[in-house]
Order: sequence, then C-alpha cells, then structure tokens
Amino acid sequence: MSSLCIKTNNEKILKYLENEFKDFNMQNVRYSCNKFKYYKNIIIHYKGIDKELFYTKLATIFSYLVIDFFENDIITNILTSNYFYFEDDELDKIIDLCDENVCDDNEFSFQSRQLLLFDAFYEYISTHNSIVLSGFINFRLFNYRNLLENLVDFSVSEYIIEREYLEFISLLRLYINSQVPKNSIVHVVVLEFNTILLDKDFNNIEIDKNSLNAKYLSDVSFSNNDYILNTLITLLPQKLVLHIASHSPSNSDFINTLKAIFENRIEVCYDSNICNLYKI
Repeated sequence: MSSLCIKTNNEKILKYLENEFKDFNMQNVRYSCNKFKYYKNIIIHYKGIDKELFYTKLATIFSYLVIDFFENDIITNILTSNYFYFEDDELDKIIDLCDENVCDDNEFSFQSRQLLLFDAFYEYISTHNSIVLSGFINFRLFNYRNLLENLVDFSVSEYIIEREYLEFISLLRLYINSQVPKNSIVHVVVLEFNTILLDKDFNNIEIDKNSLNAKYLSDVSFSNNDYILNTLITLLPQKLVLHIASHSPSNSDFINTLKAIFENRIEVCYDSNICNLYKI
C-alpha cells in the first residue's frame, strides 16, 4: 500500500485537497483527515498496483495547488525583496505586468510553471510518505522559484522601458509645443516595412541617419524609426499627415509614438492620392 500524509494548517488548502481527493477517479483510494500536535494531516492511501499513476495524479494536484494558492504571494515577495526601492504604485504596475506575462505563451506560460512544479512534487512524493506543504513550497521548489524570479526581472525591465518611453514622449511633446514650427506640413508615408517623409510639395525628405546629429533620440531604442522621429522633431511641422499605405504595417508602435508626441497636430489618412499611390 502507498500512503502520503500531507501536513498543513491552512483550512482552504485542506478543503481544496479534500475536494480533489473526492474526485480522484482511481479505485483502491481512500483518504482521512486528522489533527495532530502541530498540523492537521490529510492522509491518502492507495492499495492498487499502478503507483506511477497514483503519484502522477498527486503531483498534478499539488502543482495546481501551488499556482492557485501560493504563486501570487511568491511573486510579490520576490518583487518586494529584490526591488524594495520602487514605490507602491510602481510595484502594483510591475505585478500587473507579471500577470500579463504569465498569460502569454512564452517561457513563463502556465504549462512551463506547472511542469516544473509537477517534476519537483513527483520526485519527492514517490520516495517519501509525508510532506509538510509550506516547508516544501518554501525550500524545495528551486527551479520554479528561479523561473518566477526571471519573470519578475523581465517584468521590471519592461516597466523601466515603458517608464522611460513615457518620459521620453512627454519631453518631446513638451519641446515641440514650446517651439515655433519650422514647416507648415510634413507627410509621413507608412509602408509595410518602411517609412518615407515628404515635404509640402511631396518631395522626398532625406533622413539623416548619422547618430552624431541625432539630438532627440532616447537612450532606449523603441523602434527602427528612431532616426525618422529625430528628423521630424528637427523639422517641427505645424501639421503632420500620416498616410497609412499598408493594410498591416509592421511599425504600428512607431505610429502610436507619433500620435502620442504630435497629438492634435497629426492627421491620419488611409485613402488619399498619396496613400493609394504608394499602395500601388
């Protein structure tokens, strides 16, 4: 017979485990719950011969339990310990980014996290007949915790880049609003993989890609169109006409950047002669 004693005093977890064990869907399985000196113990027994399936089901239950009951607290503790110098509102924004990143299909996906937990639990419960749940989660989930630390680091980097981006946008907006326009109008033609600048007479405007002359580039490169942005800031147009000559431009981030900087100076066009010409 195979048995596992799970030690915890968390009533929600005890209830969760009882519900899971009720629906264990294996023959020759029974469980009991008893209170001892320090912990309440929920004990599950298996009298069958398919021990591998028994441990697989248990490890799956435990992996889901950690994600449901402990993961948010672990992420918060990592963040507040490693990045204590952020303000509370900044920490909240980073936690929101962590939530977004675990929902994406990447290295932090649910499947990746669940598999690390499954492996750790399976290896342990297949060779031990008792487990102190809180102790195991705090001290034995090394790979899982390393993944969450990478998640927090990645989300912090995203937040810093986003913050610098917003500061950069704010400074450029302030600058152009405080200057006298140098050009009445500049046309920006957005192609699928390229962007072209035209003057008021629809003549091509040369884009200076000499970084030594780039006065308005951020320390962080936000797109491949940074030199175009630098040229536009230098030209200081009174009006900026954005011609979208592609159904699916690859530089949508750059388009949003222009809208954020030039605000009411910008006009977006999809069906003018210029748009149609470059579509052809």
